[in-house]
Amino acid sequence: MDTAVVALSQLKNPRTAGLRTRRGNVRSIFRKLYLNMKRSRQKIPGLTLLGHSEKSMPTSPDRARLETFPNPHPQRKYWIRLDCPDFTSLCPVTGQPDFAHITIDYVPGKKCLETKALKFYLNSFRNEPAFNEQVVNRIHDDLVRACRPRILKITGQFAPRGGLGLSVVVEYPRVGAAVAAPKG
Repeated sequence: MDTAVVALSQLKNPRTAGLRTRRGNVRSIFRKLYLNMKRSRQKIPGLTLLGHSEKSMPTSPDRARLETFPNPHPQRKYWIRLDCPDFTSLCPVTGQPDFAHITIDYVPGKKCLETKALKFYLNSFRNEPAFNEQVVNRIHDDLVRACRPRILKITGQFAPRGGLGLSVVVEYPRVGAAVAAPKG
């Protein structure tokens, strides 16, 4: 990272950094910066989606893969909030889309959820016919199975249909455990 800062500062004012402004010198700096960034990437076992933009969205939650990584501070109790304001699933009766705002608050245990995999997982519900209550409970069960959080609270606020809105709240390990979840 320090090399990146130095290289960028040299590019801002090449004369004061003692560089010639020829194209080759600038290209050389960018090449060094690129190689340094490439070397500093961490390989974390089990992560197959992060860093791979060619991966396609799964067609159903059964085909989606929730990925995790080791909690960098397992001794500390801290909250993570994940927000998905544009969640969609399908009504099993009409086949029309149900729109929702899904909020996931959790205190990680030994593992944290990888957000790109979570995004793919949540997007996989777009073609899934299920009742709203079923969807939020399925997300809960899958997240608990994937990362075993200390505390988990999932809220699904579904857009009103026919003048009636619906919110589903599911908590782990028991109702009332997530009372201290951050207000948002």
